[in-house]
Amino acid sequence: MKHARKWKAYLGSIYLLLLLLITGCGATELQTMSSTNGQNTEETAEVSDTLKVHYLDVGQGDCTLIESQGEYMLIDAGDNDKGTLVQSYLESQNITHLKYMIGTHPDSDHIGGMDVVLTKFDVDTVIMPDIENDTRTYDDVIQAMKYKNIQNTSPIPGQQYRLGEASFTIIAPVHYDYGSNTNNYSVGLILQHGNHRFLFTGDTEIEAQKDILESGVDISADVYKAAHHGSATAAYEPFLQAVNPKYTVISCGEDNSYGHPHAEVLNWMRQNHVEIFRTDEQGTIVATSDGSTISWNMSSSETWHNGEPTQSDKEVLNTTQEYVLNLKTKKFHRTDCPSVETIHEENKEVSHKTRDALIKEGYDACGRCNP
Repeated sequence: MKHARKWKAYLGSIYLLLLLLITGCGATELQTMSSTNGQNTEETAEVSDTLKVHYLDVGQGDCTLIESQGEYMLIDAGDNDKGTLVQSYLESQNITHLKYMIGTHPDSDHIGGMDVVLTKFDVDTVIMPDIENDTRTYDDVIQAMKYKNIQNTSPIPGQQYRLGEASFTIIAPVHYDYGSNTNNYSVGLILQHGNHRFLFTGDTEIEAQKDILESGVDISADVYKAAHHGSATAAYEPFLQAVNPKYTVISCGEDNSYGHPHAEVLNWMRQNHVEIFRTDEQGTIVATSDGSTISWNMSSSETWHNGEPTQSDKEVLNTTQEYVLNLKTKKFHRTDCPSVETIHEENKEVSHKTRDALIKEGYDACGRCNP
């Protein structure tokens, strides 16, 4: 009996030793994932695989594909006419399944192609802010989610998710008191891979950027996806200083009517020696991280040309014409815009004010018809 007990104890020691060896081999996992008072306190270990971030050229819109260790995430999907383009790009990467899909906010130039992607691919988790939009585009996304039996996951600041060897932390929206300005409800996140950080903030403008700063979260990042396509309305200098990026990617359409990217943004980047990449000039841009270094599929842009309209463009834009206003969403449309059909009569109003006058009153131009 004594020998049997010794033999069992010996086997138990061997089992514990094997268990420790097995559980101790995960050197590539994040050792600590925690959030204290909104402050990202991740400690990272070495990673064994690369992270790729694809900033797709979808014209005047946003779409970013992120891949890590065979897992994929899509942030936005361009406008309504870009759904099949995004689908084709994913298929060219041999992707059939997305672990996450994030619609930063319910504007058509960000979620317009989401219904196509949701229908054509398997998606585990959809994250969108708890803000609705009275448009057919938004309804198409909701119907596609219902068709695939997917419930929305609300973004909660401080919540962390894994993607292969990377992780991301939700940082926005901090509040839900921005009125009808859907841009400020954008989902914001920090993506961490090894020693590298990538920042995404959708179309957040200055008001929301102030709230992010006041939350105390660390937003420093190596790569910054410029908010609101490089608009001056999203160029809050203390925010940019806190990000302190080495690289900035601007997603906007060639010769777009908004004048993106604005001179204020480019001037700050240039003065602070930030390397710029632009989809309007360079097409789809891919960043690759091995946890220690970041490489790109092209050289950074050296033009520093802002997208401000020429004087003749401004004259055309400021010509008085008829627009259709959505009093609920605070957007204005061309009279022939398909979105006009979805506006409820009590929220619809015809205006003959100039484009600039409407913008000064707080209206945003429709991302679908680009008035």
